[in-house]
Amino acid sequence: MKKIILAIASLAIAAGVASAQDMAQATELYNNGATAISMKNWTEALDCFQKALEMGTAIGEEAEELVANCKTAIPGVSLEIAKDLIKENKFDEAFAKVDDVAKIAEEYGNEDVALQASKLRPEILLRKGNFAEEGADKDYATAADCYAKAYAIDTTAGKTALRLGAALKKLGKDAEAIEAFKHAGWNGEADQANKQISTIYLQDAQVALKAKKFAEAITASEKANSFAENANAYLIAGQAAQGLKKNNDAIKNFEKYLELKPTASNAPGITFTVAALYQQNKNNAKALEFYKKVQNDPKLGAQAKQQITALGGK
Repeated sequence: MKKIILAIASLAIAAGVASAQDMAQATELYNNGATAISMKNWTEALDCFQKALEMGTAIGEEAEELVANCKTAIPGVSLEIAKDLIKENKFDEAFAKVDDVAKIAEEYGNEDVALQASKLRPEILLRKGNFAEEGADKDYATAADCYAKAYAIDTTAGKTALRLGAALKKLGKDAEAIEAFKHAGWNGEADQANKQISTIYLQDAQVALKAKKFAEAITASEKANSFAENANAYLIAGQAAQGLKKNNDAIKNFEKYLELKPTASNAPGITFTVAALYQQNKNNAKALEFYKKVQNDPKLGAQAKQQITALGGK
């Protein structure tokens, strides 16, 4: 019986020695990880902490503090690795790493790191989109896909919606671009978004006018001005109305153009046109008013003076 007791005691001593050795090794690994952090060697630090965690978990109660410290360190170190991947433009790897970080942080109860990882998801997609858009190939399709995914994660990000709209516009997807710009407007970017939408409709108006689709040109011009007032939209609407023999509408739009761009190089010509349209409408008083505005113009002055005389003006 005495021999059995001695044998058990010997085993306990051996186990205690082994446990102490394991604890010392786990502690050394943890300290090596801390040193690696100070040198910003995140991969080495993560490896050390993970090994220390594994050993500490096997040791049990004696290593509880060590295990807790490892669980505190691992999510943050993993996040730094993800950030380095972003800097290296390894966006897909970074996105996958961030997902792992979020899971680990939640598992270890590190809410701060979990939140940081969550915020990095749309940022990674934005950076990938920018990288694709600004690269030599100008990959707007990839850019638009990234911006759309980023906006799906955070539907309050107005600037992301602006980028999505711009990329879609470059792809010729005007209807989708307008929808994206509207979302941008709803999320604090109304001024810039409305200007972008107005520009799209203005381009539609220009195309319609060139094709002599006057009614379509007027509709598109009106839509452009409904989002952001644009002098050129009034000019196109005036020209289109003139093409449809709608003098009153032409006059109204030309006068608005002149109000917004009184010093434009074509202002004298538009002024003369307004005068002629008023003359056609038998409104001689207004015709005289506009002819007099260009009577000293180097190119149109002589004609204007002739019409002023014909209308009984001075």
